[in-house]
This record gives sequence, structure tokens and C-alpha cells, in this order.
Amino acid sequence: MLSKDTAAPVHYHVAIFPAVGYTLQTGFAGILSANIGYHNGSSKDEKISSLSTSITYSQYNQVIVPVLADIWTKNNGFNFISDNRYIKYPSDIYGLGGHTDPNKGITIDFSAIKLHQTILKSVAKNIYAGVGFYYDQYWNIKAIDPETRRINTILQRELGDDEIASGFTLRALYDNRTNQINADQGWYANVVYRNNRKFLGSSDTWQSLLIDVRKYFHFPGSSHNVLAFWSYNWMTVGGGNPPYLLLPSTGWDDQYNTGRGYIQGRFRGKNMYYLESEYRFRISRNGLLGGVVFANVEKFSGELSEQFNELLPACGAGLRIKLNKHSGANICVDYGIGKDGSNGFFVNLGEVF
Repeated sequence: MLSKDTAAPVHYHVAIFPAVGYTLQTGFAGILSANIGYHNGSSKDEKISSLSTSITYSQYNQVIVPVLADIWTKNNGFNFISDNRYIKYPSDIYGLGGHTDPNKGITIDFSAIKLHQTILKSVAKNIYAGVGFYYDQYWNIKAIDPETRRINTILQRELGDDEIASGFTLRALYDNRTNQINADQGWYANVVYRNNRKFLGSSDTWQSLLIDVRKYFHFPGSSHNVLAFWSYNWMTVGGGNPPYLLLPSTGWDDQYNTGRGYIQGRFRGKNMYYLESEYRFRISRNGLLGGVVFANVEKFSGELSEQFNELLPACGAGLRIKLNKHSGANICVDYGIGKDGSNGFFVNLGEVF
């Protein structure tokens, strides 16, 4: 006896959202965002797949265009992760380590493209392992400060006109969250070893190790409120020196979210340790409007050594506006305060972590 396939059709939940934002790095910015969330199966354990993109143009003539995909096959057998970005990005740099002067930044301009592709296979429940290929290129690097000739001479010597990193990655992932877009419970642990090689087109040979761990739980247990913790450790390993713009730095994680309270690129070093906690709570009963309070601390090695500088704390609060009720995607507007008078707004599509 033959039977027809009665699998439920895939339902795509689409949201398009224009917005105006402001951050320390971009000034005021116009943003057009789009997000699609869906499940490839009907099991309650199916992880949500997502596609998202946005176009941002800022007050400081910055252009940011990410195209992101996090796709889970049926029964969570494979996870395809694609992180692609183009940026045209006048921005500030401050040197190395945690003792740099916030009043002595240098404004540079550059264009960059990021192409990070990863495929993971299930090896046990909620445990995945796989390989990837990462390519990053920065070009037309130049100073745009008034003393252009003198500063550009220094930049040419220290940074060069362009920087390329190209190499394979090994990745291990544990993820028992059911919603990766807006997690409210579970663990996430991600380890990525990156090996950049000259024969693959990299400017230099160097390696890095990323250890990213997150924990979420309801607090109080019977409420919709969430207490979340994030540990993000980004280190240079095995010898070699990454190009300056690819060194671990505040706000230069994959989602540009570390260090709320400081301008992007404020601290930079060969190694970075980072810890953050956030408490998320509903303001409206239907979840359309919510709020958060957060605190974080980071630490960087000075110069290109293993010696770490002082702790760099920050804290703040923010609002959450529901963009897609099916996927849980939010528009996040936060105000952060760091040390030495650093403070400002930070806007994000999707949760910070």
C-alpha cells in the first residue's frame, strides 16, 4: 500500500523593518533590515533557520551590507553557516592594549569584504563538528586626519595599503537552544581554530583560537524574563602576528557586539578576554516591548605581547522592540557607559548575544 508524504509544509516568517539608529562609531544611520525565520521540520526539537540582511548608511559615510544565513537541515543533521559582509568604513583606531588614550584616536578609511563559510555535522545530540573557509580582505587603507602625509607614512609602514587573511577553520559547536535568534534557555559553546596560510592568499601566516560560551535561563523560573551570560575569548596562538585590523578588538566580533559602552575599535591586542551578563524582561504583556540591563568587562594584551593590561568595565540598559514575533527577532537599542567618560547608544538587529 502506497502512502503520500504528509510532511507539513515549511512556513516562512518574513519581516522587513526600516529604522534610524545611532552608535558611537556610525553617528546617526539609516537602516533597512530584513529577516526570515523558518523550521525545516515539525519536531519540537527542530532548530530555527534564519536568513537576514540589512543595508546601513551612516552620518560618517559608512556603508554596511551583511548577508547572513544560519540553516539547519531536517532533524538538525547539518548546520550551514554563511557570514558575508561588505563595509566601506571610515573609523577610529587607538593603538594596542588597554592603556591607550581615548583622545588620541586616528581616523582611517578602508573598504573590506568578509566571506566566512562553515558546514557542521551532527556527531551527537546538540553537538556538531565541521570545517570552514574564512576570507577577509581590507583595502585602500589610509588616514583621513588633517596631518594626512605624516600619519599615512606611519600607516603605510605599520598597516600597509591592504590586509588579507585566508585560511581553513576547524569548528566544534554545542547548542541546545531551540531559538538561536532570541534564546531564552540552554547553552551555546563554540570553538573555532583558524589557520591562515600564505599559499591560500593570506598576507601572513598566523593562527587564532576563539572560545565563545553562552548560558541562558528564565529568572524567576516561572517568568518570561531571561538571565544570560556570555564569555568571549579571542586569542592568537601558534606563533605569527595577525594584521592590525584583524587583531582581537572591542566591537569587532562577528556581530560587532562586544564592549557596549565603548566605541568600536577602542581597545585592541593580540589576545582578548571578555565577559558579559544581561537581564532581559518584558515591559508589555504581549512581548512587543521589552527591556534589558547589562554589564561587561574586557581585557587585552598590551602591544603584541602576552601581558594583559587592566580590566575595562562597562554597563548600561536598553529597550527591545519585537521585529518578528515568530522568530523572536528584536530591534535592540541600548545605552552603555564605560570608563574615562565613554558612553553612547548601541543599536542592533537581533539580540546582542
